[in-house]
Amino acid sequence: PGFYEALGQRTRSLVEGLKAAADAEGVPFCGDSEGGMFGFFLLPELPQNYPTVMTTDGAKFNALFHGLLDRGIYIAPALYEAGFVSAAHTGQDIADTVSAAREIFKQFNA
Repeated sequence: PGFYEALGQRTRSLVEGLKAAADAEGVPFCGDSEGGMFGFFLLPELPQNYPTVMTTDGAKFNALFHGLLDRGIYIAPALYEAGFVSAAHTGQDIADTVSAAREIFKQFNA
């Protein structure tokens, strides 16, 4: 009981945390989630079509991907792929991911 609700909340906390980290560093970011699945874009709002998806900054996404990977955090390697949170991910995992992302977002404007 409550498994899926907790999973959805954990996933929302990741997306909301990433959004807050990006906002704090002035980086455009939007995301959404459903259950354990999430997606995000380095855009100010969720795109509604493929051409808009492709306007996201691929170089910045690659810097985020590799920066997280260097810190032991693996996200989907393409800017339009979904990510997944599982029951194995803890609140600390989410906090560590958000903290690492903020470090990388800081470098975007340096």
